[in-house]
Amino acid sequence: MRVPRRLLELMGFEKELGLHNAEMSTSPQPLSDHGLRAQLAEVRARLEAAENTAGVEGMRLVSDGIWTIPPTGETARGYLTDSVEVDGVTVAVNMSDAVRYHAMANAGVDGVETVVDAPGVSFTADTVMPESLITSVQPHYQVARAETLPRHFQYALRIAGPLLAIGVNSPFFPPELYADDWDGERVLAEGASENRIHVFESVLNTRTDDDKVRFPRDFRDVETAVDRIAGDETLIPMPDPGGTDRFDDDFATFRTKHGSYWRWVRPVFEGASRSSANARIEFRPIPAQPTVRDSIAFQAAFAGLMEALPQYEHPVVGLDWETARDNFYAAVADGLDADMEWIGLDGERTSDADALYADLLDHAEAGLRTAGCADDEAAEWIAPLRWRVENRVTPAAWKRDRVRDRLDEGDDFETAVYETQREYIDRQRTSLVEGGFTGW
Repeated sequence: MRVPRRLLELMGFEKELGLHNAEMSTSPQPLSDHGLRAQLAEVRARLEAAENTAGVEGMRLVSDGIWTIPPTGETARGYLTDSVEVDGVTVAVNMSDAVRYHAMANAGVDGVETVVDAPGVSFTADTVMPESLITSVQPHYQVARAETLPRHFQYALRIAGPLLAIGVNSPFFPPELYADDWDGERVLAEGASENRIHVFESVLNTRTDDDKVRFPRDFRDVETAVDRIAGDETLIPMPDPGGTDRFDDDFATFRTKHGSYWRWVRPVFEGASRSSANARIEFRPIPAQPTVRDSIAFQAAFAGLMEALPQYEHPVVGLDWETARDNFYAAVADGLDADMEWIGLDGERTSDADALYADLLDHAEAGLRTAGCADDEAAEWIAPLRWRVENRVTPAAWKRDRVRDRLDEGDDFETAVYETQREYIDRQRTSLVEGGFTGW
């Protein structure tokens, strides 16, 4: 349902693209057990306050990679595509009233409609509103020295596929959006595990002359990273130059460029003052997770890997870029069942999934220990992800299994998807804030 705008500030959330979306940002913390627990506590505190506020309005917050049940009284297609013309400007009926979003909706190649293109699903819209189907978790890792950013970025690209494979959580669209020849059996056989990737790429890439949303290439130095952002196609117009007295307002054009520099992993250069200016990596592949605990587990794993892999000079940095990209899209398709390549500590290539994930998560723990976590603390942060690997269960796999069971029991595809979504929401009712996906 649509979230009343007046509630967002009360709930400690920010506007997102759709009127039904809400976004939370956490405060930066040192990478340590205390820092991770501070972020965990902050998210839980905000969620509890938000749920208390939303409950008065008869709403509940849901954390999911993609929604499959349309708002009451709406169709999914109508909700995502309804728009009106106001003084020559196309305005999506269900889009948040923000200049940034309406500028996105009206930018791009003249006469080109937005296209949603994913296995079994293809439809058009006048605006980028279909992007509001999806939500994500986007951790940032700040490097100590800007000159180390290229090396960290190389490692981030090579862990993108494996971490996404553990986190996949959007295997289904609203059933009405599938083509007529895609029934439940075909969706289960040929559908993707992480449709969020398809939505974001197809929606925003059809608005531009270039593929703005993509798996990025390595860069050799900081200057190259800056040049790539500066040279990227501008999608959203410059804001009013009035601005603030932030240090990085001296580089307002660059900040505007970065605002639509959409890559699955991207460098960030920012700072309110010269002394606080920083370089960091934003990691965008992970979809929203079933619980807070699982979300922080991915944050801890990403940060731990960014600590450990460069420190130990892990040989996976030598994995060619094309293979890293192929790993990423294999994870999109098949989650933990994807065939991926890795380079182990011995320098040998392997496609053995158990060896890959053991090495990956061992180094995530090692990085947390380097950051000051005790052995048991580091293991505790990564444990939810180890459980998924050991049991070969991701949120997407859980949903697919539930839909399969319901189809076998005689439900039609729409009913099976809707009832699975409702079960997901019911289980989240008691586990979102305090529990974990391992208890499902």
